[in-house]
Amino acid sequence: MTQFKDLPLSTGLQNRLDANGFTTPTPIQDATIPHGLAGKDIVATAQTGTGKTLAFLVPAIEKMVQKPSKKPQVLVLVPTRELAMQVHQHYENLRGKLPAAALVIGGLAERRQIDALRKGARVVVATPGRLEDLHSRRLVDLRALDILVLDEADRMLDMGFLPAIKRIIASLPTDRQTLCFSATMPVGIAELVKQYMRNPERVAVGSSLKPAMTVELQAFEVGPTEKLDALRQLLYEEKGQTLVFARTKRGTERLTKNLIRDGFNAAMIHGDRTQAQRTRALSDFTDGKSQILVATDVAARGLDVSDIAHVINYDLPQIAEDFIHRVGRTGRAGLQGKASTLVTGAEVMELRQIERTMRLKIERKRITNGENGSIVFKAKAVENTLASRTLNRMPGEVFG
Repeated sequence: MTQFKDLPLSTGLQNRLDANGFTTPTPIQDATIPHGLAGKDIVATAQTGTGKTLAFLVPAIEKMVQKPSKKPQVLVLVPTRELAMQVHQHYENLRGKLPAAALVIGGLAERRQIDALRKGARVVVATPGRLEDLHSRRLVDLRALDILVLDEADRMLDMGFLPAIKRIIASLPTDRQTLCFSATMPVGIAELVKQYMRNPERVAVGSSLKPAMTVELQAFEVGPTEKLDALRQLLYEEKGQTLVFARTKRGTERLTKNLIRDGFNAAMIHGDRTQAQRTRALSDFTDGKSQILVATDVAARGLDVSDIAHVINYDLPQIAEDFIHRVGRTGRAGLQGKASTLVTGAEVMELRQIERTMRLKIERKRITNGENGSIVFKAKAVENTLASRTLNRMPGEVFG
C-alpha cells in the first residue's frame, strides 16, 4: 500500500481523507490500518509524531459506516485533555455525516458532555478519570462498544490511571476490538495486553526510545546565572514557533512572566491553569498569535502542532523517557526540527544520565563571553568543525 486510495474504504471516507490532505500513509498507518480494518486487536509502538491518531481513526470510522448504531461504538482513552481535544478535532474533520463525538474530560462543563452522549454520539474521546465518574453514575452506556482505543497508553500508566483503566475495561463487551498505541512498552502495558487483548498483532515502527532523525539535538552548559540569558539568545535567533519546557508549575509561571517582560510573545500551559486558559494558550500558539509556549510536561505528550521549529529544555524532565517525548514535539511529519537543552551545575550529570538511559549522544556547545557583553555560542573543541556564532542581546536581528 502506498496511497490511502488503495485501502478498501467507503467513498465518503476516501473523499474526506483527500480533502484533509491525507494521501500517503505514514509507516505506522501503513502497518496498522489493514489490521484494524480486518477487525484484529493491535499493539503498536512508534515514535511520537508519526501519525498514530489517524491509524486508529480510519478503521474506527469505517466500522461505524458499515455498522450503524445509536449507541457509542468507539471509545478512545487518552492521558490528557489536550490530546483528547486534538483527537476529537481529527475525528470531526473526518466524520462526514456521522454524529459528532462526545468529549469527556475534566475542566469543561459536565452538562455539555452529558448532552453530547444523550444526542447519540457514537465516538467517545475521554480521559479515564472523568469517564469513570460518568460511567459510575450511569450517564454513559458502553454496552454496545465495538472498538476500544488506548492512546499514549504508557503515559496513562505514568499518570496513575491503570486502576481506572482496568475498571473501565472490565465493564466493556468482551468481544470488542482493542487497539493499543504507545511510545514505549513498559511492564504495565504488557499486563494489559495479556489480560484484555485477543492475539493482538504486534507492530513496531522505528525506535520508540529515540528522537526522530529529523531532530537536531544540542545542549549548552551554562553558568548558574547564565541560563535565562542563554534562553533569550536562543529565542532571539529562532523565528519559528518555540516550545519551552520547565519542570514545575511555579517555574513555568515565573519564566513566562520574565519572557513577557522582555518583550516576547509568550503563553503558558500547566496543570493548575483552567481548561479555558489552557485551550486559549494552545490555540494562540497553534495559530501563531504566540510564538513561544512555556509548559510543564503536561505538553510533552498530547500536543499535535506540526510546525514547532524549536523545543528548548529550560529544565530537565524528571523521567528520562519524557526527554524523548519533549523533543518529539518538533521534527514531526518528516519536517526538520531542533531541540536545545540548557544545563547548569548538577544538571550536567543529570543530562549525562539521560544520555546513558536513552542511549543518546547530544552535541555539546558552550557559552563564553564575547566583546561588549555579548554571548558566544560555539561547539566544544572536539566538535570544532561547527562554526561559532555571536548572538547579541537585541531582538529582531539576523544571525549568521
